[in-house]
Order: sequence, then structure tokens, then C-alpha cells
Amino acid sequence: MNAFKNRIQLMGNLGNDPEIVNLETGKKLAKFSLATNETYKNARGEKVTDTQWHNVVAWGGVADIIENYCKKGNELMLQGKLTNRSYENAAGEKRYITEVVAQEVLLIGKKA
Repeated sequence: MNAFKNRIQLMGNLGNDPEIVNLETGKKLAKFSLATNETYKNARGEKVTDTQWHNVVAWGGVADIIENYCKKGNELMLQGKLTNRSYENAAGEKRYITEVVAQEVLLIGKKA
């Protein structure tokens, strides 16, 4: 049952070209946003699309795949986990962020 405790699966489109960071330790990090869409009809029968944006990070081999094959607008499926972290901005204010850490990716459609 541990596999179900913190697991997320998303399918959507990249909102930007991935940002690739090569760390001094030799590790690679890919950061990007993913848009997921849900379509439904409202009370008046009108079609409504609700878009949710997700901050995604990927490490190592998954980051390599993102770097080599993914561009803004590409459709992709991913499986990973949710993480929360905090940091201080330049003004010294504490900020909080929730991210998806991608552990597996599946490319859908063509390379941009």
C-alpha cells in the first residue's frame, strides 16, 4: 500500500520550454509547468474548460528525457509525487511552493 501514499498522475501540455540546471554535484534538474484541462458543461449548458497549472521538477535520467525531447506545448503524461518546500525571497519574506517531482514520463504526440 505504500505505493499509493503520495502518488500523482497527470496528463497535460508543457506551458514553457523546460529550464535545465546542471548542478555542481553533477546532477541534472529540469523544471517546467504543466497545464491540465478539464471540460464540463455549466448550468446553462455551455462548454467550460478549466485549466490547472502544475509546477514540475525532474532529476537525473528523467531530466535528460525532458531536456532532449520536450518543448513548450508538447503533450506528456507523468507519474510522480507531491512535495512542499519553502524559501525566502530577496525581501526576506518566506514563500511556500508545492511541486510535482516527476519519476516517470511518457511522451505523447510529436516532438516540437
